[in-house]
Amino acid sequence: MLKIAIVTINKPSFESAKKLEAYLENVDIYISKKTPIDEKLKTNYIVFDKLNDILPAAWESYDAIICILAIGAVVRKIAPLLKDKASDPAILVINLALDKIVPLLSGHLGGANELANTLALKLPNAINFISTATDQTKTIAFEMVAKKYNWQIINLKSLANISNRLLNKQSVKVATFKGIFETIKEKNLELIDFENIDENSVIISPFEYEVKNLHLKPKLFLGIGCNRGTSLKEIEEALFMFLKKFKLNIEQIENIGSFDAKSDEIGLLEFAKKYEFDIKFFSKDSINSICTDLSKSKATQFFGLKGVAEPSAILLSKFNELIIKKEVYNKKITIAGAI
Repeated sequence: MLKIAIVTINKPSFESAKKLEAYLENVDIYISKKTPIDEKLKTNYIVFDKLNDILPAAWESYDAIICILAIGAVVRKIAPLLKDKASDPAILVINLALDKIVPLLSGHLGGANELANTLALKLPNAINFISTATDQTKTIAFEMVAKKYNWQIINLKSLANISNRLLNKQSVKVATFKGIFETIKEKNLELIDFENIDENSVIISPFEYEVKNLHLKPKLFLGIGCNRGTSLKEIEEALFMFLKKFKLNIEQIENIGSFDAKSDEIGLLEFAKKYEFDIKFFSKDSINSICTDLSKSKATQFFGLKGVAEPSAILLSKFNELIIKKEVYNKKITIAGAI
């Protein structure tokens, strides 16, 4: 839930803020000490002397700041606080009648456009003035794709070039995996191999690339198999060898999964608890339903399974695509990765 501040400057804007509060949750209202209302009522609000006294702290404390005052004044006051589009809060300006909404700053990553749309649907006769070109033309915004899936964004400054190319109906090459590409609906995108990246390409991959391109890093889902009695320490050591080999870090791992016969495996359960994974276990039928070509597995001999690590990773993942075939550690632990 967004933490929201509503900033007012006089009695009319304060009265509007009280009405607006009914349409929101988790809201603080800021009121000027010069606003002529009962002093006892002011204890319910955050009272300030000057906007410059409250905005720097509010900038760091709130996800969104809604200003019921002149756009020009808001622009002047927030200008010294601007850092970058990845971290600045959503800034909206709303008129006294609460029927004109302007998402002024951080429309995409900060959520200003989304909050403005929500308010426009709730407030009577409200008009939402979104100026973001990709929204107006219904063009894909890669930062919104990343936000949707909670992906890390690398080289955000390269986004402008990509967005402009799409707005100008020029093609954009996307170096990614088939499972991801098929979910992106945009006619001017071209799927390419990672070896064919150029300056106008977008990379969508959990792996590292020494380039300046816009790079979205999807979360990785790991399937883990292990022999009976494998310890937490052994699984931990195997995982970090896996991460090191593929130049990944543990924060990139969304979750782990395994075969349901491993659901009482103490070492695996302790590992999941230590690293706060909500481990999932899959049945024999689910695992054997996987149609993807998988590596040969001893699980076929012992359990009649197509495998453990690879199918578990695929079943757990968002896009059902295996991108790291199983790695074997100490002849007793297998790890595979999917997106």
